Amino acid sequence: MAEIKKIIGQDHIIEHFKNAIRMDRVSHAYIINGEEDSGKKELANLISMSLQCEQGTGEPCLKCRSCLQALGDNHPDIKWISHEKTVISVDDIREQINNDVDIKPYSGRRKIYIVPDAEKMREAAQNTLLKTLEEPPSYAVIILLTNNSDSFLQTIMSRCLQLNIRPVKDEVIKDYLKNEMGISDYEAGIATAFSGGNLGKAIKLATSAEFGDMKSDVSSTISSIINGSMVDVAAAIKKASDYKDNIMEYLDLFQTWFRDMLVYKSCKDENMIIFQKERINIIQMCEKASYEDINKILEVLDTTKWRMMSNVNFDGALEVLFITIKERIR
Repeated sequence: MAEIKKIIGQDHIIEHFKNAIRMDRVSHAYIINGEEDSGKKELANLISMSLQCEQGTGEPCLKCRSCLQALGDNHPDIKWISHEKTVISVDDIREQINNDVDIKPYSGRRKIYIVPDAEKMREAAQNTLLKTLEEPPSYAVIILLTNNSDSFLQTIMSRCLQLNIRPVKDEVIKDYLKNEMGISDYEAGIATAFSGGNLGKAIKLATSAEFGDMKSDVSSTISSIINGSMVDVAAAIKKASDYKDNIMEYLDLFQTWFRDMLVYKSCKDENMIIFQKERINIIQMCEKASYEDINKILEVLDTTKWRMMSNVNFDGALEVLFITIKERIR
């Protein structure tokens, strides 16, 4: 059974479709662009139900035959395009869209094709889709969901209306985690800080045991580097290899720690510290480091992230970072 989930922070997209449906000015093709976990599929589910709802008010009534079919995942005129490989092939587009689109809707006023992970279409697949986009039947609506609209050919872009998912305000995300999901204030604050305005990512982080373990390891690693010897630095590098697949999140935690130090050193307000459970440790470290020291560590962190994205030697990049931390916090 499909669900109509509450869409947070994307009123501009919802209002666009409400108005388009009421005024009967629905485009034949859309690109919904937003990063992973930002709610694209939930939006597409809501949009497709709204487009097919027999009431035509711009939002699903959840009572008509069309809405009930969609809620049961069996609406014949709402089609989610699937693929078995790591790319969306020419055959996927041809068989599921091009060869089907000329068949009129079975029961709805429109025939809707939703393409998740549309950035996986290679150029040939995009050119195949272009044939339909150039002369679509009046009832057809194609919705491309992507985390990278730059991957599309200009000819595809020019025939689609692009709607971008916006970052959700931190206070909205934190309130949702606390009030709707029962997440503690501390955990909600950490997840919000790392979400980058992405509610789905915040939910994933707040409920992830692995992320909790990573937070604990970062805290103990920083203390070990500062208070230990070069042997401890070597051990920290070895331990960090456990997070190779999530190295950016791992480094983000380091970055937040040292930003906490910088913020506290500037305003002396404990409430501004994100790592609240570690605030005593952070305050003590502030006494050992100057503004220049902390800024240098943050600078090296940025460089380390760039090196990781450039596939530079993993151990070597972390060694430079960890030694910088040790030298700068004395």
